[in-house]
Amino acid sequence: MKNKTIVIYSTPTCHYCNLAKEFFKNNNLKYTEIDVLSDLDARAKMVKLSGQMSVPVIAIDNDVLVGFQQNKVEDMLSK
Repeated sequence: MKNKTIVIYSTPTCHYCNLAKEFFKNNNLKYTEIDVLSDLDARAKMVKLSGQMSVPVIAIDNDVLVGFQQNKVEDMLSK
């Protein structure tokens, strides 16, 4: 995996957000976490990016995934 820019839009109590962050940590992948519960501007950016209000929204370079599906994240990372 080459260096990828990983951003996760999440909320503190979201189970799938926590699973995604755990996956990134376990694989030594740097990511930026944006809490859309407390940051309304970031929430608006997330909705514009994904067309969704649900979390997590995971952006890896130019690819966007709504929700956490490990196999899809791995595919995005391997591009």
